[in-house]
Amino acid sequence: MKVSGFSYMRNSFKYGYPVIESIKSILPICDEFIAVVGKSDDGTREAIAAIGSDKIRIIDTEWDDQLTKGGKVFAQQANIGLKAVTGDWAFHIQSDEVFHEDDLPEIQQAMKDHLNNKKVEGFLFNFLHFIGDYRHIGTTRKWHRREIRIIRNDPSFYSYKDSQGFRSYPTIQDYENNTNSRKLNVKLLNARIFHYSYCRDPYLLTGKVKRFTSYYQSGVEFNEDPVEFDFNTVADILAPFNESHPSSMNETIAGQSWTFKHNPKHIALSPRRLFLHRIEQITGWRIGEYKNYKIIK
Repeated sequence: MKVSGFSYMRNSFKYGYPVIESIKSILPICDEFIAVVGKSDDGTREAIAAIGSDKIRIIDTEWDDQLTKGGKVFAQQANIGLKAVTGDWAFHIQSDEVFHEDDLPEIQQAMKDHLNNKKVEGFLFNFLHFIGDYRHIGTTRKWHRREIRIIRNDPSFYSYKDSQGFRSYPTIQDYENNTNSRKLNVKLLNARIFHYSYCRDPYLLTGKVKRFTSYYQSGVEFNEDPVEFDFNTVADILAPFNESHPSSMNETIAGQSWTFKHNPKHIALSPRRLFLHRIEQITGWRIGEYKNYKIIK
């Protein structure tokens, strides 16, 4: 069995992405790792090369800033990495996601167990969304619960829309037109994805949000003015997190340079969303949840 990791990134340090920690977290169970590095001016490429692993292969790209509608540039970059993998399994990780070393044995065993079971087209993972700091996680439906991160190396599989999981397309024309796609049949694992999207220096986070928005809306003016991010815009109902983080994050967490003060009385949810959240808390049922996959037993 051969496992190929792949990811895409651009100016990761400028916007506070834990890209090195991300790569290192899954490198132990990968036979190769494809890093699709967009042209950067903050040392991102140099830092990835400095990891010093002969498993890592860097593909240099230039992002097409015209691919703004719906964040298409993210899927485009993901697909460059996906089409370069040579393994049986393609293990995707995004630059603000990190896996815990305690979960790697389960992931590796699942890939081995289902290597020849073609009914299993990939694996689904649960998310832990860290908000504000490394001790709080988001609990409401604004944060997606699960996504596909491992798929078979199949030429009909492509990154979906803005790199939200994967789907199968009969032809390249179907992919380009986003027609005739089907959801993949996947197994849900217990392994967790530690997602640090809203857990970083608030000044770097503002830059990240501005830049991210510019890849969804054409004509959005982007500037680098330093502004402190207001965590109240995303921190509504949070839960404490007292378990261990991935070891690759230890130095980063120890170096936290900002203070996050959560106001539990601040709930930025509409009455409808709050009602749906309460139902989920009681029953475990997320009504109307978007699922870009089919879970199989």
